[in-house]
Amino acid sequence: MRLRDKRILITAAGQGMGRASAIACAAEGAEVHATDMDESLLASLNEHGIATSALDVTDPHAIRDTVDRLGALDGLFNCAGIVHHGTILDVSDDDWARSVDVNVTSMLRLTRACLPGMLSRAEQTGTAAILNMASMASSLKGFPNRTAYGATKAAVIGLTKAVAADFVGQGLRVNAICPGTVDTPSLRGRIAAAPDPVQAEKDFIARQPMGRLAAVGDITPLVVYLLSDESRFVSGQAVSVDGGVTI
Repeated sequence: MRLRDKRILITAAGQGMGRASAIACAAEGAEVHATDMDESLLASLNEHGIATSALDVTDPHAIRDTVDRLGALDGLFNCAGIVHHGTILDVSDDDWARSVDVNVTSMLRLTRACLPGMLSRAEQTGTAAILNMASMASSLKGFPNRTAYGATKAAVIGLTKAVAADFVGQGLRVNAICPGTVDTPSLRGRIAAAPDPVQAEKDFIARQPMGRLAAVGDITPLVVYLLSDESRFVSGQAVSVDGGVTI
């Protein structure tokens, strides 16, 4: 098992990529602690041997309490994020602030809170890993109606590289994962909210050169790899798993 004896915290684990990643990591032997704003979404994870608790990643006090309770970690997957739809003309100051808070500042706060314990674990075991959820919609590629989302996911890549550079000599690895369009409840919600849901789904599929949406199972092997010791020589990378969009 590639994650045996690893203690890993995963945010936004109630559904979608966070949930799939929590289950995949537990199946590889990790001691997983899964969090989400909506604690009711986490209940079914217990049957996979996963510990759960509510966490609003925009609440610095809740972050501190969670990290203090869990103690030193071997892995952190910052998976929480939101998608704002619109051009720059549609982004209000509140939309922008919310996107930055959820997509970037939450990662900074969680990383900062977890870092001392993770550096301690890295000193003992030789390595610890942080994985941040970025996107192909970032500094990698621009997409229509993704101003706030693309800008904040670009910031995630910058944050990833900066923290990686600061601590690469202390055994801490920090990487970002940049998925294509993944079939998740979040995506299904955006499709359903479109004026023409049928056309919206066709449009999402059309931008994928492979001609289909990604399944969560297309992404989770990379999550496991980047949190495992198999990637012990990989740090500061924004790894695309996008079905060929950014070729």
